[in-house]
Amino acid sequence: MAFSEAQLKNLEAKLDSKYVRTRRAQNITLAYVEGWHVIAEANRIFGFDAWDRHTLSTRCVWSGSTNHHYAAAYIAKVRIAVRAGSLTITREGRGSGEAKALSPGEAHEVALKAAETDATKRALATFGNPFGLALYDRELNGVKNRKALIPSLDEYRGPWLLSLPNGAGQSFNRADEFIVALRKALTEATDIEQLFGIWERNVDTVRTINKQTNRSTLRGVIAQNLVAQMKTRAIALAKQGSQALEETSDDKRLRPKVNKSVLAIAEAKRIRSKEHLQFVASRPCVICGRTPAHAHHVRYAQTRGLALKVSDEFTVPLCAIHHSENHSTGDERRWWHERKIDPLVVAAELWSKSRP
Repeated sequence: MAFSEAQLKNLEAKLDSKYVRTRRAQNITLAYVEGWHVIAEANRIFGFDAWDRHTLSTRCVWSGSTNHHYAAAYIAKVRIAVRAGSLTITREGRGSGEAKALSPGEAHEVALKAAETDATKRALATFGNPFGLALYDRELNGVKNRKALIPSLDEYRGPWLLSLPNGAGQSFNRADEFIVALRKALTEATDIEQLFGIWERNVDTVRTINKQTNRSTLRGVIAQNLVAQMKTRAIALAKQGSQALEETSDDKRLRPKVNKSVLAIAEAKRIRSKEHLQFVASRPCVICGRTPAHAHHVRYAQTRGLALKVSDEFTVPLCAIHHSENHSTGDERRWWHERKIDPLVVAAELWSKSRP
C-alpha cells in the first residue's frame, strides 16, 4: 500500500498563508516557508519514524573575510526517503546557503546547515502544498487566504527595466509606470524597425507583468492592449511609408522579394520547437540548480530580427530570478562571462539530447 487516505488528504490540502514568509532579494519579493515548519509538517503527515533525510553531497563554493567577519557559501544535495507501507518513496533536492560570523568555523557551519535545510525544503516540496509547493504557482492557488500575500500591480516584483534600441534604458519601481513609458515609446517610434525593436526588447517583461496580474480585471489584459497599440502604430507607419513611396517612385518598380535561402551568405535559420522548449524548461537552472526553470533564448546567438527571437536551439534553463536578472542586463555576454558559463555550449548539449 502507499499513502493512507488521511495522508493524501493532508498532502492535497492548501498551505496556510500564516506559515509563509517573504523577503527581498535583488529587488525581487520572494515567498518561502521556514525549514522548521517543513520538518514539522513531515513529522505530522508521514510520522516521526517514517521518513529520513540523507545528505548526498556538500560543497563550499566560496569563502572569505571582510570587515573582521568570515563568510562562506555552500551548496548541498539531499535525498528524502518516505516509507509508505511496503513502498519507499525517494525525492532529491538541491539548495544553497550563505553565512557570516566572527570565526571561520561558525561561518562554515551555519552556511552548511542553511544549504542542507534549503535542499531539504526543495525535496519535500515535491510531495505537496504543505511543504511549499504552492509557492511555485504565481497565482498562489494552493495557498489558503492567498490575497494576503499577493501584492498589488503597482508594487509587484520591481524594478522593471525599459530597454530601447539605441541602448538607453530606464528603471521603474512600479509596473504601471513601466507600462506608461513603454506605451509612450511605441507611440513615438518613427519607423517600423524602431517600433519592433522596442517591442522585441521589452516583450518578455510585458509577459511577466501580464502573468502576475489578476486576469479577471482590466489589468489582466495588459499585453493584449499593448499589442493592439503596437499594431495601430505599425499600420500608421506603413501608411506613411506607402505615401512616401508613391511620391518618390513615379517611374520605379518594386523589386521582387529575394529568396534569402539561395544567397551566398544564407540568412540564419530560426527553428521553432515547442517540445525542445519544454525539455529545456524541465532542467534545473544552470546558475543555481533551482526548479522549475524557464527556457531562456541566448540573445546574441544569432543576428537580431524584427520582433524575432533567436532559434529555439539556443536556449538554456534559467530560474525565474536569474531569467529576470538576465533580461534586465544591458550586456548579456558580460552577464554570462561573469558567471563563467558559456550558454551556447550548454544549449548545444541540450539540443543534442532533445533532438538526437
